[in-house]
Amino acid sequence: MTVSTAEETGPESVFDWIDTRAQARAKAGLARRVRPRPAGSTELDLASNDYLGLARDKRVAGAAAAASLRWGAGATGSRLVTGSTELHTELEYELANFCGAQSALVFSSGYAANLGVLTALSGPGTAIVADQQIHASLIDGTRLSRADVVAAGHLDVPQVAHALATRGKRRALVVTDSVFSVDGDLAPLAELAAACREHGSALVVDDAHGLGVLGEGGRGAVHAAGLAKAPDVVTTVALSKALGAQGGAVLGPSRVIRHLVDTARTFIFDTGLAPSSAAAALAALKVLREEPDRPGRAVAAARDLAERLRDRGLRVSEPAAAVVSVRAPSPEAATAWAQACRDQGVQVGCFRPPSVPDQVSRLRLTARADLTEADVARAVRVISETGASAGAVSRPR
Repeated sequence: MTVSTAEETGPESVFDWIDTRAQARAKAGLARRVRPRPAGSTELDLASNDYLGLARDKRVAGAAAAASLRWGAGATGSRLVTGSTELHTELEYELANFCGAQSALVFSSGYAANLGVLTALSGPGTAIVADQQIHASLIDGTRLSRADVVAAGHLDVPQVAHALATRGKRRALVVTDSVFSVDGDLAPLAELAAACREHGSALVVDDAHGLGVLGEGGRGAVHAAGLAKAPDVVTTVALSKALGAQGGAVLGPSRVIRHLVDTARTFIFDTGLAPSSAAAALAALKVLREEPDRPGRAVAAARDLAERLRDRGLRVSEPAAAVVSVRAPSPEAATAWAQACRDQGVQVGCFRPPSVPDQVSRLRLTARADLTEADVARAVRVISETGASAGAVSRPR
């Protein structure tokens, strides 16, 4: 057998395998492209997670600007060194108070929060039972945890209970999204919590798409399920969606939060959240308290979009929060459909394999509290007309 050496092949060939993979992705219609967003974009935004329309709110953006001038552009270090400011402490208090939890801990992102909580609360010899459609950050957290992981059927509480009942005496976590980010459906949180209690397990819920949208005044899906103060439930949230800022947090029992400070590697070794983002999230929480009708407007807009698009012959999910999923016949059709929408001034998300757990391509629409009747009508017209060209309409109008 002849073995090629680096000297024979040359240093330029070391990454040839990347070109082969890229060509295969392009052929399958799965190549991704980064599209810079101009500051003054006039497109109708149905792609971002700015559910309450707060990312550009002057009260929120102004708080971020003022914090930058006072505290500096960055956190300057880990939260345990120089990266914690009075803003971080205030934000943790306000988040816990708003959501009804004992304590909170702020991370630099929702992704970091999920990695931190799963690795800190499990480990070798423990068991994790996870819904098969959890977010990628939760999947990565389960992989890094080195726990034994069981993937339960989507929203399948009996399967979760069976996995817990047969795990032996090991410590266990059940992991789920509250609102799933692909189709926007809602996990049966109360039933999952009951199964966890019956079998001595903790429940970890990623409420990224529930905070600011569901529950009383936008307090989230966990609060709506009556689990916010539960001693066996831990919640992660994103500050970058309904709150229009950046970062993430873990909410839960005080002893869990103390444990994370000592053991969560994405908290200990990561630079803290920028003070400007902490200030923006604080300002957004204040707006939410003052304007508690915003969450309901976002949910109403999502249901309106879904109903009208369904009436046009499209295959549309039933939104539990502000996410609307519209199925496409193929990855190539989804890409072309999304581009056709952009060409007509409507920005939509485009989800394709391997990003979707069911391997079905779709457009993903996110409704906002500040959408007008004219915005919804325009979106329905553009999406349905371009969908017909993409072969996504299942029946005549």
